[in-house]
Amino acid sequence: MSNEKNPSRWVKGESGNIAGRAKGVPNKVTRDVREAYQNLVELNLENMSLWLMSVAADNPEKAMQLMLSLSEYVIPKLARQEITGKDGDDLFKDVKFQFGPDVNDPIGRDNNIDFDIDEL
Repeated sequence: MSNEKNPSRWVKGESGNIAGRAKGVPNKVTRDVREAYQNLVELNLENMSLWLMSVAADNPEKAMQLMLSLSEYVIPKLARQEITGKDGDDLFKDVKFQFGPDVNDPIGRDNNIDFDIDEL
């Protein structure tokens, strides 16, 4: 438990408190504050909807920003991850999408079928 150079100090990584708080468990104050905030939000859900509608009436963009800001407390942010192939190669370098004829290709454009909607 103690360091030989200085017997009054704890060894790094050992708190000396066997019954101490487990790693990752918030302290009591943090837990209490989170519970109080959660209660405040739960008791004001209807009011929050009204407030957002009021803001949206004047400024829809601001209302959306407020909703996104509030969502951070409910939905955890995901870390951005880059997916690469073997040796860091781009996985999508050979992926091609074809959505129809190229509008800049006069030959492909002329081969489109013309139809009259009334004939269907």
